Amino acid sequence: MHTPALRLGAGLATGITLAAGVLTATPAVAAVGDDDPTVGARVTTGPAAGLAINEVESNADDTDWVELVNTSSAAIDLSGWRFLDSDSSHTAYTLPQGSTIAAGGYLVVDQETTTRSGFDFGLGGADSVRLYDASGTLTLRYAWTTHAAVTYGSCPDGSGTLVDTTASTKGGSNDCSSPVRINEVESQGGIPGDWVELTNVGTTTVDLGGYVLRDSEDDHAWTVPAGTTVAPGGFTVLDEAQAGADAGTAPGAGTGTGTGAGFGFGLGKADGVRLSDARGVLVDEYSWTAHAATTYGRNPDGTGAFAETAEPTKGSTNRFAGVVTAEAWPGGPDEIVLDAEDTFTGDLSGLDWTSSASSQDGQLWAVQNGDGLLYHLVPDGRGGWAPTNTAGVDLRYADGTGTPDAEGVTVTADDPGAVYVSTERDNDVSKVSRPAVLRFATTDGSESVLRATDEWDLAADFPGLGANAGLEGVTWVPDAWLTSRGFVDQHTGVTYAPAAYPGHGEGLFLVGVEGTASVYAYALMDDGSSQRVATIATPFSLVAEVQFDPTLDALWVVCDEACSGRTALFDVQDGAFTLASLYEAPANADRALANEGFAISGRCVDGARATFYADDNDTNGASLRAGTYPCDAVEEPGDGDGDGGAPAPGDGDTPAPGDGETPAPGDGGGSTPAPGTGGSSPTPVPTTPGPTAPGPAAPAAPVAPDVSALVDGNRGSVSAPSNVRAGSSLTIDVGTRYAGERVAVWLFSEPRLLGTPVVVADGTVTVAVPADVPAGQHRIAVVASDGTVLGWTGITIDPATGSLAFTGAELGGGIAAALLLLAAGAGVLVARRRRTVGSPA
Repeated sequence: MHTPALRLGAGLATGITLAAGVLTATPAVAAVGDDDPTVGARVTTGPAAGLAINEVESNADDTDWVELVNTSSAAIDLSGWRFLDSDSSHTAYTLPQGSTIAAGGYLVVDQETTTRSGFDFGLGGADSVRLYDASGTLTLRYAWTTHAAVTYGSCPDGSGTLVDTTASTKGGSNDCSSPVRINEVESQGGIPGDWVELTNVGTTTVDLGGYVLRDSEDDHAWTVPAGTTVAPGGFTVLDEAQAGADAGTAPGAGTGTGTGAGFGFGLGKADGVRLSDARGVLVDEYSWTAHAATTYGRNPDGTGAFAETAEPTKGSTNRFAGVVTAEAWPGGPDEIVLDAEDTFTGDLSGLDWTSSASSQDGQLWAVQNGDGLLYHLVPDGRGGWAPTNTAGVDLRYADGTGTPDAEGVTVTADDPGAVYVSTERDNDVSKVSRPAVLRFATTDGSESVLRATDEWDLAADFPGLGANAGLEGVTWVPDAWLTSRGFVDQHTGVTYAPAAYPGHGEGLFLVGVEGTASVYAYALMDDGSSQRVATIATPFSLVAEVQFDPTLDALWVVCDEACSGRTALFDVQDGAFTLASLYEAPANADRALANEGFAISGRCVDGARATFYADDNDTNGASLRAGTYPCDAVEEPGDGDGDGGAPAPGDGDTPAPGDGETPAPGDGGGSTPAPGTGGSSPTPVPTTPGPTAPGPAAPAAPVAPDVSALVDGNRGSVSAPSNVRAGSSLTIDVGTRYAGERVAVWLFSEPRLLGTPVVVADGTVTVAVPADVPAGQHRIAVVASDGTVLGWTGITIDPATGSLAFTGAELGGGIAAALLLLAAGAGVLVARRRRTVGSPA
């Protein structure tokens, strides 16, 4: 997101810039960022000979990063070198003292996090990285035009062309191997016999012709026929009876095109399978000591460990008991453009749909983060949508200052005539985190400027949170809906009681935090105070949007291109929001779109509801797109009536701000169809039944394990970072075999419960470390619901400083002189004035 430029006098700008160490008397340093970032690669010579850009991660799977490799025989000191992307207005990141890369070694330049310093801008889909030595001379550069599906990596390390890799290998040798993996094995009772399913974890179709399949015996070998292929993310089955006959047909799946007899040998109860490429290089292998009751399959597909499946899934995604598996989007395959070119200029973020008295298709609220604008949109009568306030409403803080970094927006049923906006920071002070929810009084967005009437600043709950890692999405959930489902208040440990939070209105606000990849439920009181009521872990690396959907009785949690456009549905089970369904992006959608906003219509037309997506990058001049989601499924998450005892915004019963009366959803036979429906019948939603009666009382409180249960035998069975700051979030790797299970996370020596999260699909859980935990050595233990200690590990808690460490040069004589000149009022002519901006969200 782009912060408005600071306007300073020439002398002041020069003095501050010199003091910050951006310029020195050496002209070369002033040239940092003055080169053309799109012109080819540069190769180092002299003292840095052998240094190369080896791998680039720009998809923000965790953080963006660039890996350097030293192919020479001597160490290279990179202390004081500067790192920049293609945007020269960004502040170059200075590598700290001690940034030495050993001979043959790797060094990762990483993005800033809540617990680690680094560069504070993101790497985009069309971007570049540049590295300057301590004198300001450009030494390395690499540019790309679209995100890699995995990473861009040099094959071989340091000397090859950068290509899309098979697997991310941060800080290690690149993986340029075959992307084909053994994914599922049937060793008894298969049809027409035993079979081996292969998948492709790469980005291009692989020709399997000439690959060789073997079992545990070397003389059992079968060559895959020419023309047999497997597409990216697809499945191809090799059969004992006839190869390729049962290739997968899941979205994106490759079709096995091999012909002729199958591999011909059976797979025993104590056996194995091995796959080699046409050169004889072993690609993958798996062995077992007994037949599976079903089949053996990877969890998740292609990358996870093998386990017994819930059922054979020949040619399609593996399924496991208690694990929510990503499945095809059940709605239409397309996302169609809704806005005219250049309606928005980029940075469109949060969305919210509500009903409308003037349009049966409803209305949309949208916010733009870089310049803090609020838009009100309605159908344009030509199949698209357009803002009624073309210039947008200029949002300000209560005192009339600042540019709120508006990321999410919602309206509530208990406060008509107001719009609530979630923010990460004040863009005028872009280095400081200010995660907050702001209230603005408006019914139609017709004002040119709006000051916030209220602000709930949540910074105290997120010490150390990065300035660009705060509140991405916000939504509102009625109290009556929560209480009818037995929702448990994690603050009190008992069933949620709205009366415990006087002045909070008639519902809770749920906010999605980018930096923790979690969602948090808050009671926001009318005196400006707040109370966190629940923490909801998600299966994503970041949260871009949250939306309560009263039609489904569920909560949408949305990730952007960092997760290839996946979305998740949560419903309340056993008192807590629990993952119910996980969806891929629509089949024909561009998974690289930075869809930071998501909303869904409450109106059903021709068996579908419209879904809306806001692309922060304004790709090809379009920021707003629409798809469809079925509304004629037999069962949906929660399987409720959509009102939960109280109306909610967007459910077809609640007047939106400025409404008169609300038309019933699905009325008016001559109504305009939802975008992209085409009159076709959408695919039914996969069955995920939820509670149909008021939920139970609070579940039994977890019991802390005795410290004697933390023994060497279970030490290291879970893993976590060696250090974490008090007050920040902590992600623990429990293992994919526990995915879908609820666990308790305890901090020792005095046992302290940090949370009872559900293990997500990648085998991890995330909890918050309280700010009052004393610094020093501790132990983290993860305990199953039956009290079994799944594992523990040591961890060092760092003090909750509330700010990140600063790395920079000391003030030398030249800088001190510059400050003296500034104090004396002496002006220095500046050839080029820079502006410091935040990175796109």
